[in-house]
Amino acid sequence: MNLKSLLLSSDERTVRILRRVLSDLEIDVEICHDEEEALRRITRQRFEAIIVDGANAGEASNVLRGAKAAPVNQRALTIALVEATVGLKGGFAMGAHFVLHKPFAVERAKASFRAVRALMKRERRRQMRVPVQVPVDCYGAGRYKAMTLDLCEGGMAIQFSGRAAKESPLRFSLALPGASEVLEIYGELAWEGSSAQAGVRFKDATDEQRKILCQWLNSQLPEPEPDDPPVNCRLTDLSLGGCYLATNSPFPRGTRVILSIKTAELEVRAVGIVMVAHPEFGMGVEFVQSTTEQRHHVHSMITTLRTNQDKSPELQVEPEGLETSPPDDSVAAFLASATKVTGNDDALVDLFRQKFEVPVETFLQQLREQRQSVEQISS
Repeated sequence: MNLKSLLLSSDERTVRILRRVLSDLEIDVEICHDEEEALRRITRQRFEAIIVDGANAGEASNVLRGAKAAPVNQRALTIALVEATVGLKGGFAMGAHFVLHKPFAVERAKASFRAVRALMKRERRRQMRVPVQVPVDCYGAGRYKAMTLDLCEGGMAIQFSGRAAKESPLRFSLALPGASEVLEIYGELAWEGSSAQAGVRFKDATDEQRKILCQWLNSQLPEPEPDDPPVNCRLTDLSLGGCYLATNSPFPRGTRVILSIKTAELEVRAVGIVMVAHPEFGMGVEFVQSTTEQRHHVHSMITTLRTNQDKSPELQVEPEGLETSPPDDSVAAFLASATKVTGNDDALVDLFRQKFEVPVETFLQQLREQRQSVEQISS
Protein backbone atom coordinates (compact mmCIF):
# COMPACT_ATOMS: atom_id res chain seq x y z
CA MET A 1 0.00 0.00 0.00
CA ASN A 2 1.49 3.31 -1.12
CA LEU A 3 2.07 6.19 1.24
CA LYS A 4 -0.48 9.00 0.95
CA SER A 5 0.14 12.73 0.85
CA LEU A 6 -1.97 15.84 0.38
CA LEU A 7 -0.67 18.89 -1.49
CA LEU A 8 -2.25 22.34 -1.16
CA SER A 9 -1.03 24.51 -4.04
CA SER A 10 -2.43 26.50 -6.93
CA ASP A 11 0.96 26.91 -8.62
CA GLU A 12 1.05 24.73 -11.74
CA ARG A 13 4.84 24.34 -11.81
CA THR A 14 5.00 23.27 -8.15
CA VAL A 15 2.17 20.78 -8.65
CA ARG A 16 3.77 19.36 -11.79
CA ILE A 17 7.19 18.84 -10.18
CA LEU A 18 5.87 17.35 -6.95
CA ARG A 19 3.43 15.08 -8.75
CA ARG A 20 6.37 13.62 -10.70
CA VAL A 21 8.71 13.42 -7.68
CA LEU A 22 6.17 11.81 -5.38
CA SER A 23 5.11 9.36 -8.07
CA ASP A 24 8.74 8.28 -8.59
CA LEU A 25 9.01 7.68 -4.82
CA GLU A 26 5.74 5.70 -4.78
CA ILE A 27 3.89 8.31 -2.74
CA ASP A 28 0.30 8.95 -3.78
CA VAL A 29 -0.66 12.63 -3.82
CA GLU A 30 -4.06 14.32 -3.69
CA ILE A 31 -4.05 17.89 -5.02
CA CYS A 32 -6.12 20.63 -3.37
CA HIS A 33 -6.34 24.15 -4.79
CA ASP A 34 -7.98 25.89 -1.86
CA GLU A 35 -8.08 25.84 1.93
CA GLU A 36 -11.67 24.66 2.26
CA GLU A 37 -11.08 21.58 0.12
CA ALA A 38 -7.88 20.69 1.97
CA LEU A 39 -9.50 21.02 5.41
CA ARG A 40 -12.42 18.85 4.32
CA ARG A 41 -10.08 16.06 3.21
CA ILE A 42 -7.78 16.07 6.24
CA THR A 43 -10.74 15.62 8.58
CA ARG A 44 -11.92 12.54 6.66
CA GLN A 45 -8.78 10.78 5.36
CA ARG A 46 -5.45 9.75 6.83
CA PHE A 47 -2.31 11.09 5.17
CA GLU A 48 1.30 10.34 6.02
CA ALA A 49 2.33 13.82 4.82
CA ILE A 50 0.58 17.16 4.33
CA ILE A 51 2.37 19.61 2.03
CA VAL A 52 1.36 23.25 1.78
CA ASP A 53 2.48 25.99 -0.59
CA GLY A 54 3.34 29.00 1.54
CA ALA A 55 2.47 31.52 -1.17
CA ASN A 56 -0.64 32.18 0.89
CA ALA A 57 0.72 32.04 4.45
CA GLY A 58 -2.72 32.33 6.04
CA GLU A 59 -4.17 29.40 4.13
CA ALA A 60 -1.06 27.30 4.71
CA SER A 61 -1.12 27.95 8.47
CA ASN A 62 -4.82 27.17 8.73
CA VAL A 63 -4.42 23.84 6.95
CA LEU A 64 -1.45 22.77 9.09
CA ARG A 65 -3.31 23.74 12.27
CA GLY A 66 -6.33 21.84 10.97
CA ALA A 67 -4.19 18.74 10.44
CA LYS A 68 -2.93 18.83 14.03
CA ALA A 69 -6.49 19.26 15.28
CA ALA A 70 -7.80 16.32 13.22
CA PRO A 71 -7.32 13.06 15.21
CA VAL A 72 -6.67 11.08 12.05
CA ASN A 73 -3.76 13.33 10.98
CA GLN A 74 -2.24 14.57 14.24
CA ARG A 75 1.00 12.69 13.52
CA ALA A 76 1.18 13.46 9.81
CA LEU A 77 4.47 14.94 8.65
CA THR A 78 3.92 18.57 7.63
CA ILE A 79 5.98 20.32 4.93
CA ALA A 80 5.90 23.99 3.90
CA LEU A 81 7.11 25.19 0.49
CA VAL A 82 8.26 28.80 0.77
CA GLU A 83 10.12 31.47 -1.14
CA ALA A 84 13.64 32.34 0.04
CA THR A 85 12.33 35.68 1.33
CA VAL A 86 10.03 33.81 3.74
CA GLY A 87 12.82 31.50 4.85
CA LEU A 88 12.97 28.76 7.44
CA LYS A 89 11.55 30.98 10.16
CA GLY A 90 8.43 31.73 8.14
CA GLY A 91 7.92 28.06 7.28
CA PHE A 92 8.24 26.94 10.89
CA ALA A 93 5.88 29.73 11.95
CA MET A 94 3.24 28.13 9.71
CA GLY A 95 3.57 24.97 11.81
CA ALA A 96 5.69 22.80 9.47
CA HIS A 97 8.14 20.08 10.49
CA PHE A 98 10.16 20.59 7.30
CA VAL A 99 10.70 23.65 5.12
CA LEU A 100 11.69 23.57 1.43
CA HIS A 101 12.60 26.63 -0.59
CA LYS A 102 10.98 27.37 -3.96
CA PRO A 103 11.59 27.24 -6.80
CA PHE A 104 13.09 23.75 -6.92
CA ALA A 105 14.10 21.30 -9.64
CA VAL A 106 13.05 17.66 -9.85
CA GLU A 107 16.31 16.13 -8.59
CA ARG A 108 16.61 18.60 -5.74
CA ALA A 109 13.06 17.91 -4.62
CA LYS A 110 13.59 14.16 -4.94
CA ALA A 111 16.67 14.29 -2.67
CA SER A 112 14.67 16.07 0.02
CA PHE A 113 11.63 13.83 -0.23
CA ARG A 114 13.76 10.67 -0.11
CA ALA A 115 14.41 11.31 3.60
CA VAL A 116 10.80 12.43 4.06
CA ARG A 117 9.57 9.13 2.62
CA ALA A 118 11.73 7.11 5.02
CA LEU A 119 10.22 8.99 7.95
CA MET A 120 6.69 8.62 6.57
CA LYS A 121 7.16 4.85 6.38
CA ARG A 122 8.52 4.63 9.92
CA GLU A 123 5.69 6.77 11.30
CA ARG A 124 3.07 4.65 9.54
CA ARG A 125 4.59 1.46 10.92
CA ARG A 126 4.86 2.95 14.42
CA GLN A 127 1.14 3.68 14.34
CA MET A 128 0.02 0.29 13.07
CA ARG A 129 -2.00 -1.08 15.98
CA VAL A 130 -2.34 -4.80 16.64
CA PRO A 131 -5.51 -5.72 18.55
CA VAL A 132 -4.47 -7.91 21.48
CA GLN A 133 -5.76 -8.57 24.98
CA VAL A 134 -3.17 -9.53 27.58
CA PRO A 135 -3.01 -8.72 31.31
CA VAL A 136 -0.86 -5.73 32.35
CA ASP A 137 0.55 -4.88 35.76
CA CYS A 138 1.01 -1.13 36.24
CA TYR A 139 3.29 0.23 38.95
CA GLY A 140 3.26 3.81 40.21
CA ALA A 141 2.32 5.09 43.65
CA GLY A 142 0.29 1.89 43.83
CA ARG A 143 -0.21 -1.27 41.79
CA TYR A 144 -2.95 -1.39 39.17
CA LYS A 145 -4.35 -4.17 37.02
CA ALA A 146 -5.26 -3.59 33.39
CA MET A 147 -5.82 -5.32 30.06
CA THR A 148 -4.39 -4.23 26.71
CA LEU A 149 -6.82 -3.31 23.93
CA ASP A 150 -4.22 -2.79 21.22
CA LEU A 151 -0.47 -2.31 20.88
CA CYS A 152 1.90 -0.44 18.56
CA GLU A 153 5.58 0.57 18.60
CA GLY A 154 4.91 3.85 20.34
CA GLY A 155 2.39 2.76 22.97
CA MET A 156 -0.82 0.92 23.75
CA ALA A 157 -4.45 1.35 24.71
CA ILE A 158 -5.44 -0.27 28.00
CA GLN A 159 -8.52 -0.92 30.09
CA PHE A 160 -7.98 -0.62 33.84
CA SER A 161 -9.61 -3.19 36.12
CA GLY A 162 -11.26 -1.24 38.91
CA ARG A 163 -9.41 1.89 40.01
CA ALA A 164 -7.55 3.69 37.20
CA ALA A 165 -4.07 5.12 37.69
CA LYS A 166 -3.81 8.89 37.70
CA GLU A 167 -0.08 9.33 38.20
CA SER A 168 2.42 9.32 35.35
CA PRO A 169 4.87 7.91 34.37
CA LEU A 170 4.18 4.29 35.24
CA ARG A 171 6.07 1.03 34.83
CA PHE A 172 4.20 -1.60 32.82
CA SER A 173 4.78 -5.35 32.86
CA LEU A 174 3.17 -7.60 30.24
CA ALA A 175 3.84 -10.93 28.56
CA LEU A 176 3.31 -10.78 24.79
CA PRO A 177 1.73 -13.93 23.30
CA GLY A 178 4.44 -16.26 22.04
CA ALA A 179 7.29 -14.09 23.33
CA SER A 180 9.84 -15.71 25.62
CA GLU A 181 10.41 -12.63 27.79
CA VAL A 182 8.16 -10.38 29.84
CA LEU A 183 8.20 -6.81 28.56
CA GLU A 184 9.01 -4.32 31.34
CA ILE A 185 8.69 -0.78 30.02
CA TYR A 186 7.96 2.73 31.27
CA GLY A 187 5.21 4.88 29.83
CA GLU A 188 3.07 7.94 30.44
CA LEU A 189 -0.68 8.35 30.17
CA ALA A 190 -1.33 10.13 26.87
CA TRP A 191 -5.14 10.26 27.08
CA GLU A 192 -8.04 9.06 29.21
CA GLY A 193 -11.23 7.69 27.75
CA SER A 194 -14.51 6.47 29.14
CA SER A 195 -14.88 3.28 31.21
CA ALA A 196 -11.37 3.53 32.71
CA GLN A 197 -9.69 3.30 29.30
CA ALA A 198 -6.40 5.09 28.69
CA GLY A 199 -3.73 5.54 26.07
CA VAL A 200 -0.12 4.92 27.03
CA ARG A 201 2.91 6.44 25.31
CA PHE A 202 6.09 4.44 25.90
CA LYS A 203 8.93 6.47 27.41
CA ASP A 204 12.73 5.99 27.31
CA ALA A 205 12.51 2.43 25.99
CA THR A 206 15.83 0.61 25.84
CA ASP A 207 17.21 -0.89 22.64
CA GLU A 208 16.36 -4.37 23.95
CA GLN A 209 12.78 -3.38 24.77
CA ARG A 210 12.33 -1.84 21.32
CA LYS A 211 13.74 -4.99 19.74
CA ILE A 212 11.35 -7.27 21.65
CA LEU A 213 8.37 -5.09 20.80
CA CYS A 214 9.25 -4.66 17.10
CA GLN A 215 9.89 -8.37 16.60
CA TRP A 216 6.54 -9.26 18.13
CA LEU A 217 4.63 -6.63 16.15
CA ASN A 218 6.30 -7.69 12.89
CA SER A 219 5.28 -11.29 13.59
CA GLN A 220 1.64 -10.14 13.81
CA LEU A 221 1.58 -8.09 10.60
CA PRO A 222 0.74 -9.99 7.38
CA GLU A 223 3.41 -8.25 5.24
CA PRO A 224 5.83 -6.06 7.21
CA GLU A 225 6.91 -3.10 5.08
CA PRO A 226 10.71 -2.84 4.76
CA ASP A 227 12.34 0.38 5.89
CA ASP A 228 14.19 2.55 3.40
CA PRO A 229 18.01 2.25 3.47
CA PRO A 230 19.80 4.50 5.99
CA VAL A 231 21.06 7.88 4.78
CA ASN A 232 24.83 8.08 4.31
CA CYS A 233 26.35 11.14 5.94
CA ARG A 234 29.71 12.86 6.34
CA LEU A 235 30.65 14.23 9.75
CA THR A 236 31.73 17.89 9.69
CA ASP A 237 31.40 18.95 13.34
CA LEU A 238 31.36 17.06 16.64
CA SER A 239 30.95 17.93 20.32
CA LEU A 240 30.03 16.05 23.48
CA GLY A 241 26.40 16.98 22.89
CA GLY A 242 25.85 16.63 19.18
CA CYS A 243 27.16 16.64 15.62
CA TYR A 244 26.54 18.24 12.23
CA LEU A 245 26.23 15.84 9.31
CA ALA A 246 26.56 16.78 5.65
CA THR A 247 23.96 15.08 3.44
CA ASN A 248 21.70 15.88 0.50
CA SER A 249 18.76 14.24 2.30
CA PRO A 250 18.46 15.51 5.88
CA PHE A 251 15.57 14.42 8.06
CA PRO A 252 13.03 17.01 9.28
CA ARG A 253 13.56 18.91 12.51
CA GLY A 254 12.19 16.92 15.43
CA THR A 255 13.01 13.50 13.90
CA ARG A 256 14.35 10.98 16.39
CA VAL A 257 17.19 9.22 14.56
CA ILE A 258 19.58 6.31 15.08
CA LEU A 259 23.19 7.03 14.13
CA SER A 260 25.45 4.08 13.40
CA ILE A 261 29.15 3.76 12.61
CA LYS A 262 30.73 0.66 11.16
CA THR A 263 34.47 0.02 11.31
CA ALA A 264 36.45 -3.12 10.65
CA GLU A 265 36.33 -3.94 14.37
CA LEU A 266 32.89 -2.89 15.59
CA GLU A 267 29.53 -1.20 15.06
CA VAL A 268 28.43 1.64 17.34
CA ARG A 269 24.90 3.07 17.58
CA ALA A 270 23.49 6.13 19.35
CA VAL A 271 20.19 7.99 19.40
CA GLY A 272 19.74 11.67 18.57
CA ILE A 273 17.14 14.25 17.62
CA VAL A 274 17.42 16.44 14.54
CA MET A 275 17.51 20.05 15.78
CA VAL A 276 18.47 21.72 12.47
CA ALA A 277 17.54 20.61 8.95
CA HIS A 278 19.04 22.20 5.83
CA PRO A 279 17.80 20.56 2.61
CA GLU A 280 20.71 19.76 0.25
CA PHE A 281 23.28 20.66 2.93
CA GLY A 282 22.89 18.65 6.11
CA MET A 283 21.44 18.42 9.61
CA GLY A 284 22.41 19.14 13.18
CA VAL A 285 21.75 16.25 15.57
CA GLU A 286 21.71 16.53 19.35
CA PHE A 287 22.50 13.29 21.15
CA VAL A 288 19.82 11.87 23.46
CA GLN A 289 21.40 11.25 26.86
CA SER A 290 18.45 10.77 29.18
CA THR A 291 19.52 7.36 30.51
CA THR A 292 22.78 5.70 31.55
CA GLU A 293 22.51 3.36 28.56
CA GLN A 294 22.08 6.29 26.15
CA ARG A 295 25.02 8.18 27.66
CA HIS A 296 27.18 5.08 27.27
CA HIS A 297 26.22 4.74 23.60
CA VAL A 298 26.97 8.43 22.96
CA HIS A 299 30.37 8.13 24.66
CA SER A 300 31.19 5.11 22.47
CA MET A 301 30.04 7.02 19.38
CA ILE A 302 32.22 10.07 20.13
CA THR A 303 35.24 7.92 21.01
CA THR A 304 34.91 5.93 17.78
CA LEU A 305 34.52 9.05 15.64
CA ARG A 306 37.54 10.74 17.18
CA THR A 307 39.67 7.60 17.01
CA ASN A 308 38.82 7.00 13.35
CA GLN A 309 38.75 10.64 12.23
CA ASP A 310 41.43 10.11 9.58
CA LYS A 311 39.89 6.89 8.30
CA SER A 312 36.46 8.38 7.43
CA PRO A 313 34.28 5.70 9.05
CA GLU A 314 30.95 4.95 7.41
CA LEU A 315 28.26 6.94 9.26
CA GLN A 316 24.61 6.19 8.55
CA VAL A 317 21.41 7.69 9.90
CA GLU A 318 17.91 6.21 9.92
CA PRO A 319 14.67 7.65 11.33
CA GLU A 320 12.98 6.19 14.38
CA GLY A 321 10.00 8.54 14.38
CA LEU A 322 8.87 12.08 15.08
CA GLU A 323 9.09 13.56 18.55
CA THR A 324 5.67 14.90 19.55
CA SER A 325 5.51 18.52 20.61
CA PRO A 326 3.44 19.74 23.57
CA PRO A 327 0.04 21.45 23.17
CA ASP A 328 1.54 24.96 23.26
CA ASP A 329 3.83 23.94 20.40
CA SER A 330 6.96 25.26 22.14
CA VAL A 331 9.01 22.87 20.05
CA ALA A 332 12.45 24.27 20.89
CA ALA A 333 11.94 23.88 24.63
CA PHE A 334 10.39 20.45 24.17
CA LEU A 335 13.21 19.12 22.02
CA ALA A 336 15.78 20.48 24.46
CA SER A 337 14.09 18.67 27.34
CA ALA A 338 13.82 15.49 25.27
CA THR A 339 17.58 15.31 24.72
CA LYS A 340 18.70 16.27 28.27
CA VAL A 341 22.36 16.72 27.47
CA THR A 342 24.50 16.52 30.58
CA GLY A 343 27.67 18.44 31.35
CA ASN A 344 28.81 22.00 30.68
CA ASP A 345 27.53 24.39 28.02
CA ASP A 346 27.95 23.02 24.52
CA ALA A 347 28.55 25.68 21.85
CA LEU A 348 27.57 23.38 18.97
CA VAL A 349 24.30 22.35 20.59
CA ASP A 350 23.58 25.97 21.51
CA LEU A 351 23.98 26.86 17.83
CA PHE A 352 21.48 24.14 16.88
CA ARG A 353 18.93 25.34 19.43
CA GLN A 354 19.21 29.06 18.86
CA LYS A 355 19.92 29.38 15.13
CA PHE A 356 17.76 26.69 13.53
CA GLU A 357 15.61 29.33 11.81
CA VAL A 358 18.35 31.53 10.31
CA PRO A 359 19.17 31.31 6.57
CA VAL A 360 21.32 28.33 5.64
CA GLU A 361 24.25 30.48 4.49
CA THR A 362 24.27 32.38 7.79
CA PHE A 363 24.14 29.19 9.84
CA LEU A 364 26.93 27.48 7.88
CA GLN A 365 29.13 30.58 8.21
CA GLN A 366 28.65 30.59 11.99
CA LEU A 367 29.35 26.86 12.02
CA ARG A 368 32.65 27.41 10.17
CA GLU A 369 33.65 30.22 12.54
CA GLN A 370 32.91 28.06 15.54
CA ARG A 371 34.88 25.17 14.03
CA GLN A 372 37.90 27.41 13.41
CA SER A 373 37.71 28.71 16.98
CA VAL A 374 37.71 25.16 18.35
CA GLU A 375 40.64 24.19 16.12
CA GLN A 376 42.67 27.20 17.28
CA ILE A 377 42.04 26.32 20.94
CA SER A 378 42.98 22.69 20.31
CA SER A 379 46.23 23.65 18.56
